[in-house]
Amino acid sequence: MQTPSVITKRIIPQILEQHAEETAFLWILRSYAVYAPHYRLEDLAKLDSRIEAHLDGLRIAGSEAWQLCEEALKFGEPGEVFAAGILALESKYANRLERVLETVTQFPEALRGLVSAFGWVAPQRLAGTVKSYLTSDSPLLIQIGIAACAVHRADPGLVLAKTIADDQAPASLKACALRAAGQLKRRDLIEPIQDQLKADDEAVQFWAAWSSVLLGDRIRAIETLKTSACIKSPLGQRAFDLLLRAMSPIDAHRWLKNLARYPEWQRDLVVGVGIIGDPFYVPWLIKQMSIPELSRVAGEAFSSITGVDISYEDLDDEPPQGFDAGPTENPEDEDVTMDSDEDLPWPSPLKIAAWWDANKGRFNQGVRYLSGMPISELQCKRILTEGYQRQRKSAALELALMQVEAPLFEVRAPGWRQQSWLSE
Repeated sequence: MQTPSVITKRIIPQILEQHAEETAFLWILRSYAVYAPHYRLEDLAKLDSRIEAHLDGLRIAGSEAWQLCEEALKFGEPGEVFAAGILALESKYANRLERVLETVTQFPEALRGLVSAFGWVAPQRLAGTVKSYLTSDSPLLIQIGIAACAVHRADPGLVLAKTIADDQAPASLKACALRAAGQLKRRDLIEPIQDQLKADDEAVQFWAAWSSVLLGDRIRAIETLKTSACIKSPLGQRAFDLLLRAMSPIDAHRWLKNLARYPEWQRDLVVGVGIIGDPFYVPWLIKQMSIPELSRVAGEAFSSITGVDISYEDLDDEPPQGFDAGPTENPEDEDVTMDSDEDLPWPSPLKIAAWWDANKGRFNQGVRYLSGMPISELQCKRILTEGYQRQRKSAALELALMQVEAPLFEVRAPGWRQQSWLSE
């Protein structure tokens, strides 16, 4: 018979491996959840509690856990970098953090995992590290320091102005500084930010326009956002999202009308209608629900305007027969693009048309709605507490546009931290 000590030595490595693997896996799940249409803040907080439980298992194991996480850094994945980053930051061992930095230098895509680790750890435990990064000669360390301050909505100070004005700063660093200036509402930097609207680098130009709009520029920056919004890219989607919120309703309607001429922009047109939030478009949205490729996103736009939960109100339907979205099981099918609407319900056009006929009297055309009520500070704050993540993201942007001085609310922060902010 084996002794307890022998059994323990055999089990612990397996448990540690599970903690490390689950931390990395759940971080990847979380990186999707923060933008998912079916996650609320309470769901995010539960997911974060699961991550924290696995992190506790790693913390208790001490150096053995670090060795395991360090070994996993060879994969260069952001989830593994997140786990190692947490242990390195909380241990205060400089060599551990240096090892993580080596990884993000070799695998730049993993940098988001390290920034996420900085965002997870309590700010009081980061002060010395972040301060040293902000005064470093390394562009990478400065960028991490600025990003860390931004996710905690802490002002990094003079380094923002210095970086934005530095013509020799790497584009990634400058873009990070520009974005942080908007998130933190550094209105004192509006002029140097606007100077970057004509930058050669696409990301620098975009974040200059994005932050300028949040800081109150509704003229020059809007024109730059229009250019960015016409590019099919992640930054183009961000530009599109902010542009239609910041433009006057009349200009937004005209812009969408022009967009309607191009068949390749029909999905974006549906999304844009939801962003504008005018009930005038609801009958048109219901028609789009009969088109399989547009059905679910049209349902989401309808919900964004009316506040109706299609699944909860039993206004959903079965998927159309023969319609395939996302990768198929056919090995000869080269299209491996994921279904971006996977977690959205299939709306029933007939049921929703009947609901609209019975409830349209509650809505006024020409008024912008978000989740069933006219957009206001009170409604946005309610959505931040009760809404789904995509709705919360919209509410945060709308609130930032209304409140010129207040920082942009961070809907990606750890759930328990957001709940604390909202209870203040």
